[in-house]
Amino acid sequence: MARISGVDIPKQKRGVISLTYIYGVGRSRAKNILAAASVDENKKVNEWNDDEIGRIRDAVSSFTIEGELRSETQLNIKRLMDIGSFRGIRHRIGLPLRGQRTKNNSRTRKGKRKTVANKKKVTK
Repeated sequence: MARISGVDIPKQKRGVISLTYIYGVGRSRAKNILAAASVDENKKVNEWNDDEIGRIRDAVSSFTIEGELRSETQLNIKRLMDIGSFRGIRHRIGLPLRGQRTKNNSRTRKGKRKTVANKKKVTK
């Protein structure tokens, strides 16, 4: 496995696909990185030589990725929560932020269903 910015990328995949294993690198950014490093995007990672890997590392280092990007995202969320904006409040209570309905769906944000039992009827 080739190691770029602290991430082991798979050797048997094409360069464009394998670069997307890095947090903050999608398909289009991976294409831009390989173009800047002048490496063919269809070439597999195990076919890269040391010179190409070095050029790719230099191209990747110009972007905000991995730990730095994760901490920046967390700081943005914390800022929203601190100022008490609508999105910050929704983050705090664990509900969807972008206007989705919550009556039936949004299980990934709300978690597993918590059943509320009805009152038992008194039998005479």
